[in-house]
Amino acid sequence: MKKSVLLLAAAMLLTSVGAVAQNKIDKQGRRQGHWVRTDKDGSKIYEGTFVDGQETGTFTYYYHDGSVRIRNTYSEPGRVCRHEAYDEQGHLLATGTYNQRNRDGLWKFYNESGRLVKEASYKMGVKHGPHIIYTSKGDTAEVANWADNHRHGRWWKRIGERGYITGTYVRGGLEGRLVEYDDNGLLIREGYYKDGFRHGAYQYFEDRHLTVDERWTHGTLADRRVRLLTPDTQFVSVFDIACLAPQGKAKVVVYLKDGTKKVSHESAEALYDRLGNDIFAYANRKSRILVAMNCVQGSSKDAEGRDILILEPQPDFVIFPDEDGLKMVRSRQYEEDSPLEQLIRDKEK
Repeated sequence: MKKSVLLLAAAMLLTSVGAVAQNKIDKQGRRQGHWVRTDKDGSKIYEGTFVDGQETGTFTYYYHDGSVRIRNTYSEPGRVCRHEAYDEQGHLLATGTYNQRNRDGLWKFYNESGRLVKEASYKMGVKHGPHIIYTSKGDTAEVANWADNHRHGRWWKRIGERGYITGTYVRGGLEGRLVEYDDNGLLIREGYYKDGFRHGAYQYFEDRHLTVDERWTHGTLADRRVRLLTPDTQFVSVFDIACLAPQGKAKVVVYLKDGTKKVSHESAEALYDRLGNDIFAYANRKSRILVAMNCVQGSSKDAEGRDILILEPQPDFVIFPDEDGLKMVRSRQYEEDSPLEQLIRDKEK
């Protein structure tokens, strides 16, 4: 029994001496030789070799269960290393180069199936050069160029299976022409930017036909004209519309602020999608009645005690707002001084 205790004590002493021997610090306080760092439970955190305090060769970092988390292989001691990151199942997640602890050069990122999902270029820690994102099928999903941490240059992004949107960035902001095409190669959006803001013409298309024609000034909407399918196709400014009400499934009555009305031969959903939700709101969602918020004057009660909406101008039918419609009426008092409201008022003068 006494012999066994002595053997165990000797083994513990040798282990302790070995740990001290491998985790050496010289007189200048620099780490030297092979090091193994462990946590309070004795699990290995990392191991590697130091020369004069600088990492050399391969440094390996571990998960708590002992599987490899990171492997850094140094080509310049303490400065430049090839980095590999893994998940707990051993799947490679990322590879790239660190230069003085900054990402530098081309980095690649993978999913747990080993498929490449992203390539990104860096210059001493900042995004610089092409960045490419891939779909789960391996197709290109997005291509962007970066310069000094700003998007700069041509940008392309897949929309759906074969559709895409493309434009040009200058120092982080879109500049010039942007276009979007659907899966059939048809143009669905074309617009212009200046200093990162919409500026000039901005148009939307359906089946090769122009449906929305906008004009912007440094990010502020100046006008939005939408197509109405009247006997003679025509465009009407959204700032001239007071409210809209469906008439069956394939007609919409458009009430204008000048007191006239037009009938567009299409579904309410198709027309409403073009209007935008910054000017209009549902007064009654079930009845699909849409009103220009700046035309809402308030609400009152009818003879039966039901809430009715007051508009200016008032259409030739009574609007019974739902709960959301009443909330919209109550919120109007807080919105009358917004920039969009001022724009609408200016246009009506």
